[in-house]
Amino acid sequence: MHYIAVINQKGGVGKTTISVNLAAGFAQRMPTLLVDLDPQGTASAWASLASQPLPMQVRHAAGGFDAERPLADGERPEVVILDCPPTLDSDTVVRVLRSVDRVLIPVLPSPLDLWSSLRLAEAVEAAQRDNRKLQASLLINQLEPRSALSSAMEGALREFSIPSLPTAVRRRAVYRSSAMEGLTVFQVGTNGAPARAEFNAIIDEVRT
Repeated sequence: MHYIAVINQKGGVGKTTISVNLAAGFAQRMPTLLVDLDPQGTASAWASLASQPLPMQVRHAAGGFDAERPLADGERPEVVILDCPPTLDSDTVVRVLRSVDRVLIPVLPSPLDLWSSLRLAEAVEAAQRDNRKLQASLLINQLEPRSALSSAMEGALREFSIPSLPTAVRRRAVYRSSAMEGLTVFQVGTNGAPARAEFNAIIDEVRT
């Protein structure tokens, strides 16, 4: 079983959108569970709006993450995606970093947004000293279509201690429209094809 945490202490970076669609993409390949660790319960609310069943299980873990007993009775996933609260100052995040296999850190395509994640990078590096299996990657989100990263952003990425995934998530209307229906891009037909290709590429990169 693989545990993947999606985390950033900064709001507005698309953490839940990435968590939900990443879980849906994994669910096309293997049994997948999305655990909503955010007290706001955004991913759970998303699932409650669904006009058709989501491809993955979704559970709101209001009590936080229990590394000793991470699954509930009857859950048998091969992949668990953890949508983490937008803070570093919680026991939940500490337990997650000490336990999971991989962390994805969504960042917007600007140097300022990347530098705002510096404290998170330091927390990940500290956790890696105890959790030797922990791998971390930045995931650039909301990249404008037909635009490249600025030279300033590319320079900031080279200086950052955590590598970025080769695939970025582009700014697409389908991410917003599918969320409004409580669905994922894997459920919206041909309009979701480019977004599905992005997430399938991300999954392949995460699994290597």
